[in-house]
Amino acid sequence: MVDFGGWEMPLSYPNGVVEEHRRCRSAAAVFDVSHLGCIQLNDKDSFASLQKLLSNDLSRISPGKAQYTHLLNENGGVIDDLIVWWIDENRFHIIPNAANTGLVADILQTRAVTHENITAERALFAIQGPNSRTMLSKISTRAAAVSSYEVLDFLWEEQTCFAAGTGYTGEDGVECYLPAQVAGTFWSALLEVGIFPAGLAARDTLRLEAGLPLYGHELTSDITPLEAGLDWVIGWSKPDFVGKKALQQQKDTGIARMLKGVLLKDRRPLHDGERIFHNGTVVGTITSGNFSPILQRGVGLCMISIGIKDNDRVLIDVRGNLLEAQVVKPPFVTLKADKAKSSGFPTV
Repeated sequence: MVDFGGWEMPLSYPNGVVEEHRRCRSAAAVFDVSHLGCIQLNDKDSFASLQKLLSNDLSRISPGKAQYTHLLNENGGVIDDLIVWWIDENRFHIIPNAANTGLVADILQTRAVTHENITAERALFAIQGPNSRTMLSKISTRAAAVSSYEVLDFLWEEQTCFAAGTGYTGEDGVECYLPAQVAGTFWSALLEVGIFPAGLAARDTLRLEAGLPLYGHELTSDITPLEAGLDWVIGWSKPDFVGKKALQQQKDTGIARMLKGVLLKDRRPLHDGERIFHNGTVVGTITSGNFSPILQRGVGLCMISIGIKDNDRVLIDVRGNLLEAQVVKPPFVTLKADKAKSSGFPTV
């Protein structure tokens, strides 16, 4: 157990991180992600308020859907990345990162947006993996039936709960919102049908293999969505939102750096902050790194000069040793028919 954003969280369970990672890739795992915030908006102005505040365009979706989006500063940097669940006509759940829940609530307060922080009232479980829906259906067929980026309600012990077709592992899966008082029995039921418990460490290696950004690493107040390769979260057609002017200027002038992946030849893990060299010049920095249990190599995400292209060879200063790496386009691992296949490097 470790402290994470003010929450006591499981780093791993007795079987260990690698086994948890493999179970998620091959079958199904459940992650307790109740530390993620939940801020509810529920009045007639909720839609308009979020349109002015967040980068993505909610008019692209409708009630009963979820959307990934960013909260930006005036310079276009990312204050937080979050998921919006559009529950019904005027009711929205904003799900920020744990450490940013209070900050997001404060920003809403400053802008006089009516909201309620209901994080402590609910639990959130992420059931992920190629068999996740089949196994979840043994305890809730309705929750298991939710499609990708859909949100629907279901009952558990006569309590209204919500399921969304979202996750953070690169696998298919469902995230389930439950009132706190019935969360324990739901968790126990998930384990009883054979879903494997997994902790924060496996969640991080899984999202890294999938090339998914992590706030504080690939997304910061100094990194814009354009630099992170996430221009699809920008609602360019909206009249205005916080940070739009700065992003438009960056789009017009072009970016100098870009989020890429790097793949080592050996098993040594990469670490954030390690420098990347090309022809003797520092061209980038590792933003997240680790060992990939699927590829059996060190992998990392990095912010690197726009002049460095996919398949270029670079050197990375790993604990004082210059190791050769290949620049690749994330994700490192995708899954089809339960087979792990690399993206730009040999099939495993």
